[in-house]
Amino acid sequence: MPYVVYILRTSSSTLYIGQTNNLEKRLKEHQSKSSRSAKYIKYFQSSTLVYSETYNSRTEAITREWQLKRWTKAKKEALIKGDTNLLKKL
Repeated sequence: MPYVVYILRTSSSTLYIGQTNNLEKRLKEHQSKSSRSAKYIKYFQSSTLVYSETYNSRTEAITREWQLKRWTKAKKEALIKGDTNLLKKL
């Protein structure tokens, strides 16, 4: 079963990083602000999927999620834009 690490951009331009094995369902939970949605996302009017990566195991996805969460916002923005040169510099 594939797992997805994803980045959402909120209506305030902050970034939220998560992982799931069903991206479509997870995005609907965030958009509906259901009880299963992340508390952080509930504070914003909207959010948009801006990036995702697929992994073969949950362990790989969780490891990548934590790696991304430790990055600076500038480095995350370079990843989202696909700017590999800037990503290497940061």
